[in-house]
Amino acid sequence: MRKQYDLELNELNTKLIEMAAFVEQAVSDSLKALKERDAKLAHKVSRNDREVDSMERQIEDMCMLLLLKQQPVAGDLRFISSALKIITDLERIGDQAQDICEISLSMDQKPLSVTPDIISNMFEEASAMIKMAIDAFITEDEDLANQCIAHDDVVDELFLTCRRKIIKELKEDRDDPEELIDLLQIAKYLERVADHAQNIGEWVIYSLTGHHKDYLGEGTFGD
Repeated sequence: MRKQYDLELNELNTKLIEMAAFVEQAVSDSLKALKERDAKLAHKVSRNDREVDSMERQIEDMCMLLLLKQQPVAGDLRFISSALKIITDLERIGDQAQDICEISLSMDQKPLSVTPDIISNMFEEASAMIKMAIDAFITEDEDLANQCIAHDDVVDELFLTCRRKIIKELKEDRDDPEELIDLLQIAKYLERVADHAQNIGEWVIYSLTGHHKDYLGEGTFGD
């Protein structure tokens, strides 16, 4: 019975990692679609969001079955509880990638004229946070999870820089204010991507330690 239980836990772990990789690719593709004005790729990312939703439902079902059938305790219970939270944040990151692509498709098919470097940096830093969070989950690395959480300040500062630049451009009465508003919305979506990656990092720490500063009291489900 324990052998079957371990197999089910391993399958859950594998499915979660697959979902994370799929979402990470969606964020990367949304940047490429925006920078290269690639409508075909943007449509692909939008369509693939249904696959992300399907992955979330499948993993959620696996978690619920494990909770009902196995009645896990201590570390296993924390792992399954964290997985349920992590897939929610991954699904929302997928939504943000889709939202970015939908904005990209609505924009004029011309090179971006404002803030392309800042937007690119936000993509890179937010993507780095996703990678850190998932790598921390895979390797059970609490220090890496903490690095991910701390890195959110970098993305927040980039967002503020982007917003200040866009406001300055709007005050100067640019010819294309719609592009500026679209880019500000994209920057906000990226700031939210980083927030969700930070959440994942926090759930990784909870899975390892039983402590979650924002959601749960210390020692809950502890060993």
